[in-house]
Amino acid sequence: MTDLTSDNATELATDTPVMAFAQLQLAAPLARAVAEMGYQTMTPIQAQAIPVVLQGRDVMGAAQTGTGKTAAFALPLLQRMLKHENPSTSPARHPVRALVLLPTRELADQVAEQVKLYGKYTQLRSAVVFGGIDMKPQTLELKKGVEVLVATPGRLLDHIEAKNAVLNQVEYVVLDEADRMLDIGFLPDLQRILSYLPKQRTTLLFSATFSPEIKRLANSYLQNPVTIEVARSNATASTVEQHFYSVGDDDKRHALHQILRQRGIKQAFVFVNSKLGCARLARSLEHEGLNTTALHGDKSQDERLKALDAFKKGEVDLLVCTDVAARGLDIKDVPAVFNFDIPFNAEDYVHRIGRTGRAGAAGLAVNFVSKSDARLVADIEKLIKTKIELEPIEFEEDLPDIRKQGHINDGRRMYRAESDEASTDVRPTRAARPARVDYRRPAPVPVDPFFDKPYEPSAKNDAAPAWESAAVRPGVRSISSNIKTKRKVAALFKTE
Repeated sequence: MTDLTSDNATELATDTPVMAFAQLQLAAPLARAVAEMGYQTMTPIQAQAIPVVLQGRDVMGAAQTGTGKTAAFALPLLQRMLKHENPSTSPARHPVRALVLLPTRELADQVAEQVKLYGKYTQLRSAVVFGGIDMKPQTLELKKGVEVLVATPGRLLDHIEAKNAVLNQVEYVVLDEADRMLDIGFLPDLQRILSYLPKQRTTLLFSATFSPEIKRLANSYLQNPVTIEVARSNATASTVEQHFYSVGDDDKRHALHQILRQRGIKQAFVFVNSKLGCARLARSLEHEGLNTTALHGDKSQDERLKALDAFKKGEVDLLVCTDVAARGLDIKDVPAVFNFDIPFNAEDYVHRIGRTGRAGAAGLAVNFVSKSDARLVADIEKLIKTKIELEPIEFEEDLPDIRKQGHINDGRRMYRAESDEASTDVRPTRAARPARVDYRRPAPVPVDPFFDKPYEPSAKNDAAPAWESAAVRPGVRSISSNIKTKRKVAALFKTE
């Protein structure tokens, strides 16, 4: 294995000239699919990675999110596997030759869709397996045979143990969003999966950052990799306009309404830190008249896919989500991202705001900073190496007060403010409730006044008590009543 910190690791320059996809000389089926998808000019990561992968070299690539990493590995792998395509219906003629591992279900589904689009004019088969849904449909698809398998680590291990997936003919392995997989504890699963693969293979590792853990993983499984880094580590896209507003916790929703109105934003991500907070905020915004849906880990996979699909189609304006949606999701033309909660991990900030301003488009990132977020903002400032200035926000007077829109529960109870004006609504009065009983204190014991009297000595009387004089005393006997006396009988024989 090669040490990435040594001079043996090849590092490509970041000033690669702009190249067109026509210069790649892709096979006709792939070139046709790429042209239909509107691909013309390659992004820097594509321009540098695709020629290297076509040569069969291992690659360790880093690029900021939204730069087209999927095409950077999928197109060259499909090009190299065209020699294996065949029209046979036998599953044995379609073994798994390329394995793509990703950290989240949504990202796996997205990559699988892209691979199908790239290879739709070829006879190469692809499939995706991830958790949260029934294994039977996935098993049936695997039994038919697939050349490209996109999977999350946990569900892939389930299929391996069930002997639905055989990986002894894998030639290419892709570890996409590798840093995220390590963050959520997939390293043992990755090690188990890689142990099932042939030693001779091409391994591609793509990560947003080159952390020490990523370098150790690469040292263990990559052979003399080519290092490609097209952007400064943890850099934010220059096309994203970033604002940090100093807002109290109780005024964040009010600020969200105002910015949406002022900027005319029709669609946006709204990120929060917890699943419970995500569900509550989505419900509150829905009550306040915003077309909203929630996306978090407690939802079923079917609910998550439906929410994501509705947002992609524009049927939903706001997608309130946790960091499950922060990585790799490619939804075009999303104009804004709101960090309702500042992320606990500074690196997640880069990924969150990477959901907007993709492919060179302009984007807006709005962050609501409360007093307790000072340390988190300092961590972000240190990571992106940019001075962050907190901006005040002045609320418009004509903006409706959301606290007067009824009962809202977002973790703090807010009820309709009572107005001095007479209300036309006549609400029935509640029935009188019985008095509450406090079971923590014992019930009081009734007091007998006799025991509160002072001590009074009784008069002296030598006479025996009445109860003793009334008692009948038995006669005194010389012997015990239990002893029977001898009976006198006549003697039968007279003795001398």
